[in-house]
Amino acid sequence: MSVPLVLSPLLGLPEVVAGDDLAALLSPRLAGADEPVVLVVSSKVVSKALGLTAPASSRAAVVDAETVRVVAERRAGERVTRVVESAAGPVMAAAGVDASNVGVGEVVLTLPRDADREAAQLRRRLLHLLGRPDSAPLGIVVSDTAGRPWRAGLTDFALGSAGVLTQLDHRGEADADGRPMVVSVRCLVDELAAAADLVKGKNASVPAALVTGLASACFAADAPGARSLVRTGPSDWFALGHVEAVRAALGVLPGSADSADVGLPPVGEPDAVMDRVQRAVALACHGEGDDVTVAAHAVTAGARVVLSGADAYALGRRVARLEVALWAEGLAVAALPAPTTTSGRQELALEIVER
Repeated sequence: MSVPLVLSPLLGLPEVVAGDDLAALLSPRLAGADEPVVLVVSSKVVSKALGLTAPASSRAAVVDAETVRVVAERRAGERVTRVVESAAGPVMAAAGVDASNVGVGEVVLTLPRDADREAAQLRRRLLHLLGRPDSAPLGIVVSDTAGRPWRAGLTDFALGSAGVLTQLDHRGEADADGRPMVVSVRCLVDELAAAADLVKGKNASVPAALVTGLASACFAADAPGARSLVRTGPSDWFALGHVEAVRAALGVLPGSADSADVGLPPVGEPDAVMDRVQRAVALACHGEGDDVTVAAHAVTAGARVVLSGADAYALGRRVARLEVALWAEGLAVAALPAPTTTSGRQELALEIVER
């Protein structure tokens, strides 16, 4: 029989500042919770207690410092927005550096780099204050907020966890129709984080919630932390955005000075055709020397790119690179004409159209 889960916001917590003992602030609110319970606490209050602040004026430098690698990047007005693998583990926008709900002052918060360790320490401290053994069914989830690549909007997920299983593996069990399940592995801690956010909210100054009703089998003092859920290496099918993958294949890595020199596509609606063509030309010519000249011109139907070179191979290589670079900009060559030869140099005039 399924047991209802109960989500309870922890109200009345004071503003957390650097040096605060989170366990001491939270333990009175757990004193009556004798049943198995999961405490979901926002990463923001963990970061505040740890003093993980920096001046808002240095936000760009802070994001760089918290970035392991850039996955995707776009131009947003005068700023560059990047989706990155954060030092805290997950892939997320701006490495999780945040300026909302940070308390008094013009500061930004960074994420705890080892949220599993923070969750485990909070759990141990709470159990000590509550006078309970380490084996007690108390789970800690440190939650944060992020977008998802295939869905609009944000949701909370588990940045760190301790004392509660990260996943529930249903493979080999029978579904409601009696068929064996072969791929069903639920991410329990992410489900708990998202559920708790329904009562915590984003603007209600409620940084923590309790979840009760979870089966005792979901708790384990030695459960792996949430960082074990981050896909890396061969299991990461989406290590780069599709535009960034093309640019990287042509020698321009996201987040690099070369990427800034080539230029970035914008967030939202694409640039004018000529702007996109000029980026594609810069990308196609990156690191290729000056044996082929490439010039872009605006025409009524869009743009024309004229390539000229004495060596047929070098010219063909540049054309191939240009076609790939244009694809990343949503453009294509209308048709590949035969080259003309003038003074020992071959020339190609390519009409560029929307792909």
